[in-house]
Amino acid sequence: MNWQTLMADIDRMFGWIPSWFIGLGLVAGAMMLALSFYRFAVWLLNRAFGTRLPLLSVFIERTSGPAQLALCLAAVALVLPLAPLDDTIRTPLMRLFVVAVIALIGWISIRIVDMSAARYLQNFRDVTENFIARKQVTQVRVFKRVTDTIIVIITVSTALMTFDSVRQYGVSLFASAGAAGIIVGLAARPLLSNLIAGLQIAITQPIRIEDAVIIENEWGWVEDIASTYVVIRLWDWRRMVVPLSYFIEKPFQNWTRDTASLIGVVGLHVDYRADVARIRHWLEEAVKQSKLWDGAVVNLQVIDADSRTIELRALVSARNAPQSWDLRCEVREKLVAFIRDEMPEALPRERAILIPSGDDDADLPRRPAPPEKMRARAHN
Repeated sequence: MNWQTLMADIDRMFGWIPSWFIGLGLVAGAMMLALSFYRFAVWLLNRAFGTRLPLLSVFIERTSGPAQLALCLAAVALVLPLAPLDDTIRTPLMRLFVVAVIALIGWISIRIVDMSAARYLQNFRDVTENFIARKQVTQVRVFKRVTDTIIVIITVSTALMTFDSVRQYGVSLFASAGAAGIIVGLAARPLLSNLIAGLQIAITQPIRIEDAVIIENEWGWVEDIASTYVVIRLWDWRRMVVPLSYFIEKPFQNWTRDTASLIGVVGLHVDYRADVARIRHWLEEAVKQSKLWDGAVVNLQVIDADSRTIELRALVSARNAPQSWDLRCEVREKLVAFIRDEMPEALPRERAILIPSGDDDADLPRRPAPPEKMRARAHN
């Protein structure tokens, strides 16, 4: 029995059903059959190799969408030429099929870029303490997102160019030098400037992932670098979203540009009777016992003196910004406790000269008169 005979029998049995309904039903049935085949194949692979090959499960999960779309398109490509559809329905379906194929190619390209980046970044898991890791993670993430954006733009443009009306509109719009072209250029300027700024940041790297920065008087860490913006994780868990172009056009502070280690400063006011050498010796011993100290810097200096107190500045270093903050708080607390318990004479105090009032003048010892006045009184 050939295909023509089968179609004739089907037409005889279901002649009362419209042909377009049968054609669309065949297309939908083919897509459902393709999805069922995919699920059955995934079940077999997971059952056979899921425990022995964990990477296979990860690969199947990340390629699930493109794989299902590819099988559906393959099934439609086999059924669509044989479906009893007229040109009014077949032509739009063919155009939709072409657009879906273009979208599939772009989807697969994005997944390839994402999986390649993820595979490469597995070698750099320790981001906070590793300078090279922060550099590589920043570059790969920025390039990945810029590449994804370019792929999406090319895919959407190619899909739109398959329609004659849109293609003519696009060509006339971008070919013209009139007001429409100027408006489009001005509208696209922020996006293009941020994309270019992203490439500059990836190459020159004024900031990296987990860099400690101060922006708009806010302290935080670079949590994520997207294609057009940067997410700053502030110290109180808030998130500040900053355009990429900000880091190219405006000044900001990067405290971990070359290394994650930081020097913390602790200031303290003490009395003039404070034994600075003893405090310095105690500070060195106390910091050596702290797990937060990186063993690089510990120092105590007298940096200022006013009419009432002297100002001490303690310098202590830590491995990163969070540990530096915690170490500063720990050193400040221990310094206050040491001076309070072991050196109370060093606590700041107010000094004043009490001047009695006029009613008490009689009780005060009188100042002896000068010798000249005493001799004058004796002569008289």
